[in-house]
Amino acid sequence: MLLIKLATKSLLNRKASALLTLFTIAISVMLLMSIERVRVDAKSSFSNTISGTDLIVGARTGDIQLLLSSVFRIGHANNGVSWKSYQYITEQRGVKWAIPMSLGDSHKGLAVLGTNKDYFEHYRFAKKQSLSFSQGHEFNHLFEVVLGAEVANTLGYQLGDEVVIAHGMGNTSFHNHDDNPFKVVGILKPTGTPVDKTLHIPLAAIEAIHDGHTHQHEAAQADANDHDHDHDHDHDQHNDVDLVGTPKQITAFLLGFDSPLYTLQVRRNINQYKDEALLAIMPGVTLRELWEMLSIVEKILLLFSIVVVLISLLGMLTSLLSSLNQRRRELAILRSVGARPWHIFTLISVESLLITGLGCIVGIALFYALMLLGADYLQSHAGISLNIALLSSYELMLLAAIMVAGFIVGLIPATRAYFYSLADGMSIKI
Repeated sequence: MLLIKLATKSLLNRKASALLTLFTIAISVMLLMSIERVRVDAKSSFSNTISGTDLIVGARTGDIQLLLSSVFRIGHANNGVSWKSYQYITEQRGVKWAIPMSLGDSHKGLAVLGTNKDYFEHYRFAKKQSLSFSQGHEFNHLFEVVLGAEVANTLGYQLGDEVVIAHGMGNTSFHNHDDNPFKVVGILKPTGTPVDKTLHIPLAAIEAIHDGHTHQHEAAQADANDHDHDHDHDHDQHNDVDLVGTPKQITAFLLGFDSPLYTLQVRRNINQYKDEALLAIMPGVTLRELWEMLSIVEKILLLFSIVVVLISLLGMLTSLLSSLNQRRRELAILRSVGARPWHIFTLISVESLLITGLGCIVGIALFYALMLLGADYLQSHAGISLNIALLSSYELMLLAAIMVAGFIVGLIPATRAYFYSLADGMSIKI
């Protein structure tokens, strides 16, 4: 106890260098904890890019290719799903909801998705969060578009603006559907998922612009529907049909079931469907497989955080060693009043432990402050949903490893001080 008190006073006597070393360790602990938490939560958020969907169905191809094209808008689907098959499958027992998806067009390099209103009702991301609007509402007429948050922010679109869609994916298109501009009626809140980079239009509009239907035709149809709305309750059902239409093919569709028990049964039936070569995947399983392919990123992040901790511990070692020469006289005085070499050894070791321990405590406080400040930003810009909870057993193990490493590093100057004699400190060296 006396040595701890003496070590504390010794550190206070050198508080400038001690605080600098403590701050270095605190920053490294904060970085290590932050990287570890972001790594774990990024993996969880990646698996929750799409949530609450039991099956994704598309033309027969690879599992990951179907996932990338339908969820991440990366790549192209080799083939489509006939509307007849879509209707047949969605009428099967246990199917609670279905979201048709038609991809293939773009706007300034951003994906355009043809779908129905069920998309805004049933689509879930990150721990089953539903889509919500920052402005406007979902589309109600054929040539209306709902923008993802990043589309609106990047291109500066507001409600009421007109958007022209181009045929094909990518930044370069040789055909724009100039005669059928879409009116912006809704902007979604940020999700941190590919939804933010997507323009959503009615499924029927995909067929309309490719079949050469004009905007004037839609306007006339919309006016007629609006007129009917005042007098006929059946208008809503009619309008829903108009927004979906009867397309020949769609790219893929999402399925949700009343019970998880139906998932495997329907998946097997779809994969053995004789009328068309289809593939049904469970998005959670495929996302985990895709993350395993990216495991090298995890290893790099972990390696980076370990290097940061090692650098901070080396900084502490340098600080202790550099101060050791300045403390020779102090140590000699301790020896002159009866302190034995092991007392000096313990004193230096306790000092390194105190610096490491306090650095860990301050680092944890900084870690939680950083998590609280950055949670919303990471959710909206990177799609990472941070779990601000108590330290996990793995994180506590990392802190214990840092304490052990700090103690081992402190043994080096302690051992050196152990062999200092009384004469070393009392003699004046030039």
